[in-house]
Amino acid sequence: MSLLRVGALSALFTAGAIGAVQLDPLYQVPYNGDFTFTRIRYSGPGFRGYGGPSWSHDYPDADLNMQFILDEYTAMSPNTGGSNVVLLEDPRMFQHPFIYISEPGYWTISAEGAMNLRNYLLKGGFLIFDDFEANQWYNMDAQLVRALPERQWVELDDTHPIFGTFFYVEDIYVPHPSVAVEPRYMAIFEDNDPAKRIMVLANHNSDLAEYWEWSASGLFAVDPTNDAYRLGVNYIMYALTH
Repeated sequence: MSLLRVGALSALFTAGAIGAVQLDPLYQVPYNGDFTFTRIRYSGPGFRGYGGPSWSHDYPDADLNMQFILDEYTAMSPNTGGSNVVLLEDPRMFQHPFIYISEPGYWTISAEGAMNLRNYLLKGGFLIFDDFEANQWYNMDAQLVRALPERQWVELDDTHPIFGTFFYVEDIYVPHPSVAVEPRYMAIFEDNDPAKRIMVLANHNSDLAEYWEWSASGLFAVDPTNDAYRLGVNYIMYALTH
């Protein structure tokens, strides 16, 4: 287990380590065995007036910045030159053990997508939901139940191993950067057995990727930004080792 000193992550970004990179919302990085941050694209409305579809909130900077942190602080060899965006209907999703869905309060899923997502999760894949609040929970769950009708949500506290997979995080409840809500972490376990691996983790009342996206700007304080990165790295390391 590693421990980052306060400010270390943010210092990298304020030094200008990463510039803005604009990627077309397509599958960018051909499979080569290295980790690639993989985001799910879906049909849905624009997100809260920012001019883009809901799936793309914080894209691509959040995804690329996370890969840069993985490259700097772990023994992984992520594809830092790009990230991937796939549809649930795209079989290339199965090449990647970790997938991310932003703004699932607006997410919609097709019958084919639900079947693929179910197979993906049961084969060992790991799904993160992030950037949604309050009653947006109900749409997320209504879509997910089409893939996992047997799912049972379990609320996690800071004793679960996923929160300490790589970095120590003193307080896992990173405040939402823009909404006055209380973060919580909800999980679905393989076979609905909390002794087995987590298949789905929902960061409800949370928006970790907002911190990742803006970490070079100084928009948010150092401590929550670093903890948001620590949690993200822990999630990815857990996904790759369980």
